Amino acid sequence: MTELQERLLRIPDVYRDGSTSGSYDPTLTAAVARFQLWYGIRGDETGVYGNDTRLALESRTAPGAG
Repeated sequence: MTELQERLLRIPDVYRDGSTSGSYDPTLTAAVARFQLWYGIRGDETGVYGNDTRLALESRTAPGAG
């Protein structure tokens, strides 16, 4: 979860008030849903970090960058 949180932090205004706690809490769920909405990801349920969301996020961020 920490990598997901770190990647979302690299996209302005997606992971508001987010932390890298490693917990998939309501704040992280909302950030994933926001990312899905903003980038038109429809293959996963809203707020669920599934394969389509992961691929879209990885294509927009680099591990460890930022």
